[in-house]
Amino acid sequence: MLHIKPILSSLMRSKSGPVLLLLQIILSVAIVANASFIIHERLTLMQRDSGLIEEQILSFNVYNFDPAIDNVQQNVIDQQILRGLPNVIAASSTNMMPLSGSGWMDRYVDSPDEDTAESTPGFALYLGNEHLLETMGAKLVEGRNFRPEEINTQLDQNGMVAMVSQPLATAFWGDESPIGKTMYQGKQTIEIVGVIDKLQGAWVNHENFEYSVIQNIDFGGGLKNKTYIVRALPEHIPALEEVIVKAFHAENPNRVIDGFSSLIDMKKETYNNHRLMATLLSMMVILLLLITALGLTGMVMFNIQRRTKQIGTRRALGAKKRDIVNYFMVENYLICIAGGIIGGLLSLQLGQQLMSLYSLPMLPMSYPIAAIVGLLVVTTLAVIVPAMKAAKISPAMATRSV
Repeated sequence: MLHIKPILSSLMRSKSGPVLLLLQIILSVAIVANASFIIHERLTLMQRDSGLIEEQILSFNVYNFDPAIDNVQQNVIDQQILRGLPNVIAASSTNMMPLSGSGWMDRYVDSPDEDTAESTPGFALYLGNEHLLETMGAKLVEGRNFRPEEINTQLDQNGMVAMVSQPLATAFWGDESPIGKTMYQGKQTIEIVGVIDKLQGAWVNHENFEYSVIQNIDFGGGLKNKTYIVRALPEHIPALEEVIVKAFHAENPNRVIDGFSSLIDMKKETYNNHRLMATLLSMMVILLLLITALGLTGMVMFNIQRRTKQIGTRRALGAKKRDIVNYFMVENYLICIAGGIIGGLLSLQLGQQLMSLYSLPMLPMSYPIAAIVGLLVVTTLAVIVPAMKAAKISPAMATRSV
């Protein structure tokens, strides 16, 4: 028998301790459920597949100070130097790096008529030549890559073609293939020639993070200052910085080469806030569970001291050790279940507020349930030890202690 009625009567006679614990459990369930959901959301964001061979990608910047330099020709020479270096798999110029937090965004429309044209969602706009796809390690799933003769060096040139990411193609064209479609960017026409499986943008928190386009512009030829992207095996990347600087200065010393950064390092830096939030929330969850467990342990130990005579009397009247343990366990479960139910309802309400304020998804019901179950497990472990200690009180000891 669980003897719930006498346990409730006992709790009602000394309300302050149980009420404080009940409030603590309510808040713990509400906070733990939402914190666990946010942690899961952040970890899911951090584990998204970029579609690139991240560990093999290195980027750097070149700043030219020679006023007589031919930017287009220098860009061709620099890329030839990079591709000729030992251990370099591929190299290209680019206007932006994925996962970097900085870059270009644009939109296409499907008609030159402004009144009837439909716009694509906003996307990250990469500018590169026929080597950029291989350098990134991105996978082409439909259509083709750029041809060398298609590469432009200026934004206002004719003959623009583009490759789009699969998520962008699905979002705008649905199940229809975008290959061969003509899109418009102002007065320019852009033909879609390829579809890339995955290519993320620069802004990890943007709703259109998976929407990207590569357009056939070798951006390194349009400006004095350039960004290059190099692909090499991870074990060769650390030594490449010195090799690249030496090779570039040997060709033209009137420039600065710096800003070396691997894509892995960019990704870590970009996701630092997510990682920090997940860590802090994890620590908070652990701390809340620990405080709740300590509170219940303290209450049980206090009750044991206060009820030593009562426990001894019950033992003298034939109560077994497991009856004493069951008494304290049921007392714990009554407080936890009551607090858990109220806390679960509060967590759903709190989740609604977070959803409206921070555009988070709706809190699934599984999280409050998991928080309640987790709390029951933790509090069971916290209560079982002092309860077993109480069960060892003998009738003789109880009588002497009075």
